[in-house]
This record gives sequence, structure tokens and C-alpha cells, in this order.
Amino acid sequence: MTKHAEQSPFLEQIPVSVSDKLRREIRPEERVLIQVVTDMADRDQFEERWLVITDRQLLVLRESGIDGMVSVSMNGVRTATVEPLVGGGQLEVERSGGEPVRIYFSNTLAPKFSEVAEGIKQLAADEPLALATELEQGRCRKCGRLLPEKDGTCPACTHSLDTLRRLLGYMAPHRGRVLLLIGLTLLSTLASLVPPQITKRLIDDVLTAPVDTGLLPWLVLGFLGTGVFAWITGIARNWLGTWIGLHTTEEMRAHLFSTLQFLPLRFHGKRKVGALVSRMSNDSDLVENYMISDIPFVVSNALMLIGILGLLFYMNVELTIYVLLPVPPIVLGGSFVWRRLEAHWRRFSVKWSRLSSHLNESIRGIRVVKAFAQERREGDRFDRHNDELREVLVSAERNWVVFFMVTNFFMSFGVFFVWYIGGRQILGNQLTLGELMAFVTYIWMLYQPLKWFGDFYGFMMRAYAGAERIFEVIDSRPEPFDNPNACKMPALGGRVAFDGVGFDYDPGKPILRDIHVDVAPGEMIGLVGKSGAGKTTFVNLICRFYDVTRGALRLDDVDIRDIKLEDMRSQIGLVAQQSFLFNGTIAENISYGCPGTTFDEILRVSYAANVHEFVVKMPDGYDMVVGEQGNRLSGGEKQRIAIARAILHDPKILILDEATSSLDTPTEKKIQEAIANLTRGRTTFAIAHRLSTLRSADRIVVLDGGKIAEVGSHKELMRREGLFHRLVKTQQTTSSMMAVGGKL
Repeated sequence: MTKHAEQSPFLEQIPVSVSDKLRREIRPEERVLIQVVTDMADRDQFEERWLVITDRQLLVLRESGIDGMVSVSMNGVRTATVEPLVGGGQLEVERSGGEPVRIYFSNTLAPKFSEVAEGIKQLAADEPLALATELEQGRCRKCGRLLPEKDGTCPACTHSLDTLRRLLGYMAPHRGRVLLLIGLTLLSTLASLVPPQITKRLIDDVLTAPVDTGLLPWLVLGFLGTGVFAWITGIARNWLGTWIGLHTTEEMRAHLFSTLQFLPLRFHGKRKVGALVSRMSNDSDLVENYMISDIPFVVSNALMLIGILGLLFYMNVELTIYVLLPVPPIVLGGSFVWRRLEAHWRRFSVKWSRLSSHLNESIRGIRVVKAFAQERREGDRFDRHNDELREVLVSAERNWVVFFMVTNFFMSFGVFFVWYIGGRQILGNQLTLGELMAFVTYIWMLYQPLKWFGDFYGFMMRAYAGAERIFEVIDSRPEPFDNPNACKMPALGGRVAFDGVGFDYDPGKPILRDIHVDVAPGEMIGLVGKSGAGKTTFVNLICRFYDVTRGALRLDDVDIRDIKLEDMRSQIGLVAQQSFLFNGTIAENISYGCPGTTFDEILRVSYAANVHEFVVKMPDGYDMVVGEQGNRLSGGEKQRIAIARAILHDPKILILDEATSSLDTPTEKKIQEAIANLTRGRTTFAIAHRLSTLRSADRIVVLDGGKIAEVGSHKELMRREGLFHRLVKTQQTTSSMMAVGGKL
């Protein structure tokens, strides 16, 4: 096992009862290769069964009893296939004699058994077993619940306190301001508790039983002073809280964006752009509002509640107990409603993400929508997503309104008890009118946060749902840019070797199989094959956009996974089939891979890539802004800028993925001359739309069904009259027919 081989997901922990049976069925010298559990015994019967494959036999065991146990010699296994069924699927193992062995599974286990089928095929063909080292998780490892998306975060296992702790962690760089904010909040709270005490003195010592009429102006000044002090501290607290909230959210957005940049293409390929943008916009906005408004509200009101309860117990224990009577049912009802609201806001985040994805897709594809007159259809699709979002919001608001009305109802009983019991105590000379008025004021100060706490809790649940979706991205495994064990290779030689490479985007569905190619430094390799043969995947592996599933890919005899990623990619140039330009100037796009490039260097590569001739005709020249995705330029112009960008990058390994597909014939001839100069001394992999353009390639690799069908020079492959010959002849015939049709 190489150091890249991790603990195999196909050697699952087996129960003791099954392990005892297994020891009786296999010999000590047998080696267990695959050991996985399924969740179905038949098409409609849920029961755990274990599939165990050794180097000699295949066994199917159940945890209890001996019924259903199957043992098949691996010498008699011919192949294995996976067939989808309603709600699940079946793994069918064909053998030389007897009925096939069928293992059933639910849909959540389909990726695992697709990969197992591929492993059985390898063993049946006497090939070394090479299975994926990782599988996407459809269920939570802790609780077994279905995840909202593959390798996502389980909402049931994510605790709100953990989310809050992580959010507060972003405040750590501003701990000085946070402590100042807490101090201001404490002072503001103390200032808010003073007026009821002044009211008590005003009623008892001035208005009802005048003792010292000179107190009146001082008490009024006390009202004014505490009001001004509370106003000043409130302004300072709000300003400081807003500053902390905005800076904290800014750092979270920056962290999220940085994470998105370093996540592998496999992550981006399985998620919609709109869903990721929704995390950056809607979810981060929810968190921002929470950090600015909700956290200061909770802190200030928590201090307020502590202060009020202390004063109430100090003033009158009996009345305080009556005041608190409505609180337990409010808290119990709130905990029930809040759990429901939490689920609603998680659903809200998902629905909003889908709405954003559809909006992004519709706008980006507006040309296609109009070309096929599907405006109404897109409007109907948007309405469906919009209706689903509205239903979630209506349901959440309905729960909150019911809770709010019930809370107000219970709170009215507390005030009723205070007035009744307090009135009796005043009549019995146990309580003064001023004390009762102060008590009632404190009650409303106590109840007011409780009344609105549910509303703020709703916003908090929205923010937590958004934060969890943000942390789900942040916690995703990035590309290994910071691997301390990676080998530094600042100067690649250019040798590329595929050693039994296999790759699949989805488990059990291989795109490339057993690829063996050794490319010498400076050699030009042409890649040819039908659509879907694996040509683009082949070059994507060289860029390490994806890691090989099986075998090894080596650069200069070093496994590509052991090379420092930044060193490797900085020496690889890529011109893709669909060139992407940023919304900047032509000069900025050409120098994108080499910041700080002089204008003379930009001119040099522009001449080489035949860019200069059309740029000088534009009013702004190299300062022309190309628009979003370069939409102000033609396809050929964008392609030439992309080639100039690759030339300036001066790569050791050059990849041309149908780089001339968007060019007309005269321009293509000029670009071919530039590419010929560029490829000298560089290892080049070229996927060409026109097969005739690969005549200058040292070797041509013909892919068919993910495997290498032929390898040789253009002349050699034409003499063999194999697959490449047929592809060339087909293309020539098609071109002739199109030419004749054009003349007609």
C-alpha cells in the first residue's frame, strides 16, 4: 500500500457475530479485499447483509442465522454489473456455473456498490484491485440521517452553541472593542434601571407624602441625567456594535471566498453557481444582521433581566414569584416553537439557494431562452421556486404569530396578579404606591424583551441556518496547497508518465481505464477520440484538477500528488476549448498569469498570438474592457487572447484543449505557426478539432471508451487504417459534404 492509500472505505467495521462466522468460512492465509454491508436482503425487505470478497472467494453473510449465506469461488466469477431498481438497485455477480448472485441495496448505497462492481470486474480479469480511496457521504456518519447534499453537514448533529462559538471566534481579533462594548452595555443597562427608582422616590417622598419638596427638581434632574447618559451610551454602543458586526462579517466573507478559491473542481462541479453565490450573499447577510442587531440585543437584555430580577427580589419576594408565574409556560412553549422555526429556516436557506440557482442560470442562458421562445416556461419555473419559498415563510410566520399571541396572553396574568396582590399590600400598609409603580415598571421592562425574544430568536435561527451553510463550505476539504510534505519542484523537466491510470467522476463509472503513456520532455502529444472518450479528462489530470482514482501519474518520475501544487501549476499553461476572460482590459487578461508584466512583454506575445492586429483597430486598444466573460469580443478574438496569455506564462508543460476550434481557417494558420514556435522545448498535449492539424505531433494517442486504442505518428496511424484512419476519413467526408452544401 502506498502512502496515498488511506483506510479503504470498502473495508467496513464488521460486527462480532458476523466476524465469528467469517472466521469459520475463510482460511487464515486468505486475504480480505472487500468487506461492505448492504441494507436490503431483497427488493422490498430491509435487512443488513455483508458482502465479503477475499482473494479466493465471495461470501454473502447475514448477522443472525445461516439462511441466505452464499459462498462462490472467485475462479468462477465472470463479471459484475449494477442495475438500478425502484428506490434502490442490485449488484449482480455472474459466475460460470449456477444462478447469478444478487445483492440488493437502497439508493444511498448505490455509489459504494457501483465501485464494488468495478472491483469485482478487476479481480475477475486477474487485474490488481484498485478502488477509490474516498466515497461521497450521503448519510451522516454519526446519526445515519440523509444529508441535505453529498458530503454536506448534518443539521441534526450541528448544535447551535457550536455555531455561536464559531461566529464569536471571528470577533477574537477585536476583543478590545468587544470588551468595551460589553462595558458600555453594562453602563447602559444600569442607566435604564435607575428611572423606576426615581419614580418611587417621586411618588412616595414628594407627591403622596411630601417630606422634602426640595427633592422635586433634583429628582427631575436625575431623570434628565440618566436619560442623557443612556442616550450617549446607547449611541456609542450601537456604533461600536455595528463596527464589530460589519468587520466580523467582512472577515467571514473573505474566509468563505478564499475557501471557494482553494476548493477542488470536483466540489464546484457538483454544486450550482447560484447556490454558492447564495451563501456569499443571502446567508452572509443573515449572519451580518445577527452580528449587528441580535447579539447586542441578547447581551443587553440578558444583563437587563439579571438586574431587574435582582431588584424585584430585593423589593418584594412574594410579588416577584407572581411575576415569574407566566415565564415557565412561555419558555416551554418557546422551546417547542423554536425547534420548529429552526427547521423552517433551514428549509428557507435551501429554497432560497434553489431560487438563486435558477435565477443565475436563466440570466446566463438568456440567449438560449429567447432563441427557443421559452420565456413563459422559465417564468413558470421561477414561480414554482418562488411559491415554495413563500410557503416556507408563511409556515414559519404562522408558528411565530401563534406563539406571540399566546405569550401576550400569559403575560397579562402576571400583571393582573401584581396589581391585585400589590393593591392588597398597599391597603395593608405593607407596600407603598411608589414601590408598586416601580414594580410595575420593572415588570414591563422584564416582559418586553421576553415578548420580542421569539422574534429575535427567529432571526437568530435564520442566521444560524445561514452560518451552518457557510461553515459547510469552509469545512470542505481544500486542495493540498499547504501540504508540508509536498516536494518543491521550481523547475520541471517536462516528463509525464501515466502508469495504469484510471479515473471516474462518479464511483463505478470509469472515464479513463488503465492508461499507460510515457511522454518525454519536449514531446508533442495529440489526443484524439470521439466525444466523451476522455480527452479533456486526460489533460485535467495533468493539471491536477482531479486526482487519479487508480494508478499513478508522475511528473519527472515524481508522483503528481507529492509535488507542491503551486510549483506544478505555475509551470503548466492551459488554453481551454471555451476561453474565459475576466471583466477587465485586454492587457489585464493577457497578463493575468504574470502580474506586473511590462507592456513590451504584452506586445511581444500579442504579436505571436495574432492579437495585435485586431486590438489596434479598437478605439481603446489594449485598454478596452472586454465585458463579462469577454462578451464584447468574438470567439476567435477571445481564443487568441487566451493563447497570448499562455505564451506569456511561458509554461514547461502546455495543454491545448481544442485551442483553435473558434478560429477561421486563415487565422488558424497563423495561430498554428505561433503554436509551433511556442511548443519548441515544451511538453505539449493538444486536443484538436481538426485532426489534420495534428500532423506535427510527435505521437497521437487515440482514446476510445476511456482506453488507449492506438498510439503512433500521423503517418503511422494512417497506414494502419485503424480507428484514427476512420475518424480522419469521416471528418474529410463530412467537410466535403458541408462544402458542397455551401456551394448549393
